[in-house]
Amino acid sequence: MATLADIGLSAAINIITAFIFLIAFAILRLQPFNDRVYFPKWYLKGLRSSPATSGAFVSKFINLDYRSYMKFLNWMPDALKMPEPELIDHAGLDSAVYLRIYLLGLKIFIPILVLTWAILVPVNWTNDTLDKLKGEATYSEIDKLSISNIPQGSHRFWTHVIMAYAVTFWTCFALKKEYETVANMRLHFLQSEKRRPDQFTVLVKNVPPDADESVSEAVEHFFLVNHPDNYLTHQVVLNANKLAKLVEEKKSKQNWLDYYQNKFERNQAKRPIMKTGFLGLWGEKVDAIQHHISEIERLSNEIAEEKEDVVNNPKAIMPAAFVSFKTRWGAAVCAQTQQARNPTLWLTEWAPEPRDVYWKNLAIPYVSLTIRKLLMAVAFFFLTFFFIIPIAFVQSLANIEGIEKAAPFLKPLIEVKTIKSFIQGFLPGIALKIFLILLPTILMIMSKFEGFLSISLLERRSASRYYLFNFVNVFLGSVIAGTVLEQLNTFLDQSVNKIPETIGVAIPMKATFFITYIMVDGWSGTAGEILRLKPLIIYHLKNFFLVKTEKDREEAMDPGSIGFNTGEPQIQLYFLIGLIYAVVTPLLTPFILVFFALAYVVYRHQIINVYNQEYESSAAFWPDVHGRVVSALVISQLLLMGLLSTKEAASSTPFLLALPILTIGFHMYCKGRFEPAFVRYPLQEAMMKDTLERAREPNLNLKGYLQNAYVPPIFKEADSDSDSNSDSDDETNDQKWQKDNVLVPTKRQSRKNTPVPSKRSAGSSPNLPEIREKDKP
Repeated sequence: MATLADIGLSAAINIITAFIFLIAFAILRLQPFNDRVYFPKWYLKGLRSSPATSGAFVSKFINLDYRSYMKFLNWMPDALKMPEPELIDHAGLDSAVYLRIYLLGLKIFIPILVLTWAILVPVNWTNDTLDKLKGEATYSEIDKLSISNIPQGSHRFWTHVIMAYAVTFWTCFALKKEYETVANMRLHFLQSEKRRPDQFTVLVKNVPPDADESVSEAVEHFFLVNHPDNYLTHQVVLNANKLAKLVEEKKSKQNWLDYYQNKFERNQAKRPIMKTGFLGLWGEKVDAIQHHISEIERLSNEIAEEKEDVVNNPKAIMPAAFVSFKTRWGAAVCAQTQQARNPTLWLTEWAPEPRDVYWKNLAIPYVSLTIRKLLMAVAFFFLTFFFIIPIAFVQSLANIEGIEKAAPFLKPLIEVKTIKSFIQGFLPGIALKIFLILLPTILMIMSKFEGFLSISLLERRSASRYYLFNFVNVFLGSVIAGTVLEQLNTFLDQSVNKIPETIGVAIPMKATFFITYIMVDGWSGTAGEILRLKPLIIYHLKNFFLVKTEKDREEAMDPGSIGFNTGEPQIQLYFLIGLIYAVVTPLLTPFILVFFALAYVVYRHQIINVYNQEYESSAAFWPDVHGRVVSALVISQLLLMGLLSTKEAASSTPFLLALPILTIGFHMYCKGRFEPAFVRYPLQEAMMKDTLERAREPNLNLKGYLQNAYVPPIFKEADSDSDSNSDSDDETNDQKWQKDNVLVPTKRQSRKNTPVPSKRSAGSSPNLPEIREKDKP
């Protein structure tokens, strides 16, 4: 059990570590040779030039201006100066709204801190319950500030019940205001945003096979018939995964060629030699430059052949397509309605923006998606279940008293005061952090296997699983495993009917473990994020070995992104811990607030200067954020009820039953009131934007803008000339599509859905006379 001294040592270690990270960053960012590491976003925007291009030789690498070091912490206020509208214009709505999650944490927990410390801390402290339990339960002085110090059946539990209502009402109020604000920000952003291909495009899946028409012809025919006034063009989905592998392999060979050429230029007296075996460890020795040149030529030929095969092979065409419309209104109608009598065919949804499309998953057959999701659900269950083992190990570090009984020979070493404080106050948090390092990568691989079609959906799916994993393992696993280890002697000696009471006392005591975890992960981890040690090392290695031109130097930069799939679940874990312990152990709340404040400043700086977001979802993730905070609130209420039930507080516990009901009702209200703004696009807004655009740009070449928007980027990389079209062709096509489509071309022998003659099939439709007969009075 961590004592106050252990927490103090852990706080000192983490504060010093965070301070060292921040000081190192403040100094490193001033050096000209690190400029592209700490300000890559401005380089990508073309608004910053390298300071290493002018001045004395030394000044190209080291900042010699001593005055700049006097203001080395100015980055903090500078990060807060940019107004939110300017931040949205600079980094996008996703980044700006992501920062509002940290602000939401501050808005929720600052009033909670004031209330709980003013009311609950005195109520908890002025008891002697834990002093009377000496020898029966393990505790520390910190636990005297928690609900564990309240005697069984005390009327003081009413204070905690009332405070639970206050925390719930305030949290719901803050959530509603934030949901409303973000929803309005999203609608305003969509209305004021510049033209994007996804505003006019829907993704059509599960196109039914047709013996007489190809997928492309079937899509064109279907939308000309059912959306005659709005359909513009389409792009079928191609299975280009093999082509992508070849292109990636060619890139790798090109990078090695650049490396060996640079190496040869530095020392032309000796040609670079390599082995052709696995990883260059064995095999025939060859000239490295000539070998890679021949490999690149071979891959170029294979790429050309594979590209030709993908375009002409019907088996490479998937039953899906990106369909673009003449107006946003037409796209909104198609994306938000059922297209066919059979609801499993011609499925439509808003297309992700081209940057957001995860092209590899477009080739997955629709029928296999359900099986893939089932397999990943089973895999996730076992991953979560078996991770209890390392969690139990971490808790064994936090509960030395229980281990000493099992391994008494370690007692002399463990009982050394400094070692014991280090193990209990710092080691559990860092051990848990290490165990969780690979988890986001594993969860992202699982999400990709499930078949989600956009990067944003992949990250949101991975984030939801990460949050569930954190709840089951990091929170529940730590509490349950820690309680068993902590109270092992009590469990063995006391009667069965006393065990629930012991657990009720022990659960609040796990606050000390979460305090250490928050300091390691939230304080030191956040400060380490701004240092960017890994991108710094990788950039300089690339800069030394591979960079030859300015373009190479730009490619060596790694701006990264906010990492929604890892960052948001981390924030949600702090919401969960903070809401659960707000009433149980108020001492934890200040540690949560330090994290939210520090993280807000750090990530605001990173979003302004570093991160280059891969996509823009217009804050589509906010309903997930809202839902997880609400779930944390409900969990905190249920756990408080369970805790009070072990405290013989039968008269006060029933009054908590209304809280989960009210909270779920609040969530349903918000879901109905605000969530539609995140899943549907109002036709009124679409029409307004279309009308304004027609007035401002009456001669807009929309088809030329949309025609190649959803061509897989791998085709552009394989052959940059493949998707070029002449301006005259575009103008001819525009004139063609602006005409009313009276005739609908089709190759079908049976044209039940085509009540007009066809250009491609001779004769008139057999259904036309029947229709005319029906029209007669």
